[in-house]
Amino acid sequence: MSRKYSENRNRLWFTFAHQYSFLKPKKSYGQNFLVNDSISERIIDAFIQHKKGDKVLEVGPGKGALTKYFLQQEDIDFKAVEADWEMIHFLQQKYGLGPEILIQGDFLTLPLEKVFDRKEFNIAGNFPYNISSQILFRILKYRDCVPTAIGMFQSEVAERIASGPGSKVYGVISVLMQASYDVKLLFKVNPGSFSPAPKVISAVLLLERKMNYHPPCDYQLFRRIVKGSFNQRRKMLRNTLKPFIRDEEIFQHDLMTQRPEQLTLENFYELTNIIDKQDI
Repeated sequence: MSRKYSENRNRLWFTFAHQYSFLKPKKSYGQNFLVNDSISERIIDAFIQHKKGDKVLEVGPGKGALTKYFLQQEDIDFKAVEADWEMIHFLQQKYGLGPEILIQGDFLTLPLEKVFDRKEFNIAGNFPYNISSQILFRILKYRDCVPTAIGMFQSEVAERIASGPGSKVYGVISVLMQASYDVKLLFKVNPGSFSPAPKVISAVLLLERKMNYHPPCDYQLFRRIVKGSFNQRRKMLRNTLKPFIRDEEIFQHDLMTQRPEQLTLENFYELTNIIDKQDI
């Protein structure tokens, strides 16, 4: 390498680094940048182990803590979606990514079926905490397209998603996610692994779509019953589900004397089918 080439390269890098030294996390985007490479590597290793197929969409790449490792994988078809224009420009300059790979947009409104031309794809990301629940419901909406997802969440959110009956944090999102995905909390992450450091512990969560991921009942009714059940979680179901019931005999069912946090996923399926078959 010539001295002149080396000097030019160093000058270009200095200019680039100086230009983007002002990039700071934006509260409006819920940005806490992952800066611990060992955590990034653990996420990538887990993702490679569990992914289905070769396509991956990274959500909110930020400064590229995970992106740089995805780009090293020769056997994946990689794309990323980022809402922040400054981060888009940063990633374009740093990694030379074009619009066919780096999508500027909002994951919550992006037509996901078009990202990989209606083919299945995996999702990964250090998800913005302020929209993490919305991201989960978006994944759920596109469960036909998304066999696997792995992401960073606030620990309390991850624990809620993975919790089972009897837990104080078991709720709507627990039941709905577990109806379509096997959920596993992989490991927790301390605040010092981020910049700025959040005030909460974080956790990496793995979602793997179930073989039979469409519930054995009317799905829309199932969603409504689950949400209705937890609207007043301390009350018995015979009180919270009154708007759904026309047949008085249903109130005599054993499940109706339970509170929602006591019901298993199978109990919710059973209850949905009972209510669905009224007056038939």
